[in-house]
Amino acid sequence: MTAYAVAIIHETRLGPEIRRYLELIDETLKPYSGCYRIHGGPYETVEGDWRGDLVIIEFPDLDQARAWYQSDNYQAIKSLRVGNTRGELFLVDGVPDGHRGIDILQPRMAAR
Repeated sequence: MTAYAVAIIHETRLGPEIRRYLELIDETLKPYSGCYRIHGGPYETVEGDWRGDLVIIEFPDLDQARAWYQSDNYQAIKSLRVGNTRGELFLVDGVPDGHRGIDILQPRMAAR
C-alpha cells in the first residue's frame, strides 16, 4: 500500500545548508521510488490559522519509506535539514482505493 513521508515545517532558516539539502535530497529518494506530492505552498487556508510548510513524499509502501529514511545517503544529509528547520516528520500508510470516511471505525483502524 502506498505510504508517505509527511513533514510539517513550522520554521525554516534559509541559507547554504538548506540549499545543499535541497540539492541532494532527490538523489536519496530515487532508489526507493520516492516522489514529491506536495512541497511547500502556496496555501489557501479555509479553516484555522496555518503558518507553516507541508511536504509530502510518496513511496510504494511503508517499507520503502522506512528504508529511505534510514538509508546512509539520507542520514548523511539529514543534519542539514534538522539544524535549520523546526517541525515534525512522520511516515504513514495511505488508504486503499475506495476508502470511505466510516472505514476509520473498522477494528483494524480503531486499534491505533
